[in-house]
Amino acid sequence: MATKPINPAPPNLPLAPDQYDRQYGDKVNNVLRLFFNQLNDVLTTLVSTYITNTSIVTVAKLPTASMTNAGTRTFVSDATATTFGSTVVGGGTNTVPVYSTGTSWKIG
Repeated sequence: MATKPINPAPPNLPLAPDQYDRQYGDKVNNVLRLFFNQLNDVLTTLVSTYITNTSIVTVAKLPTASMTNAGTRTFVSDATATTFGSTVVGGGTNTVPVYSTGTSWKIG
């Protein structure tokens, strides 16, 4: 899948006339609307890519935490707790994000 470059450049706003009028305000609003629509498109793509590339597993299916997977993130569907930074334990009903510290999987 080819990826588009992610670079929503900020727009050049129209120069203000000596006296403000409705047309100037409309031009500024249109430029900002276009920019935020571009930004929204980029964020939508990033979020959908992140969700697509992130799987939800049970704690039992997590690989053993090691220095080779330190920093890895995923989600588990059966955590017993939701406390940030606590070691994840399976057997519950909570879906939470987890990360590997290299020695254990932590909630967060």
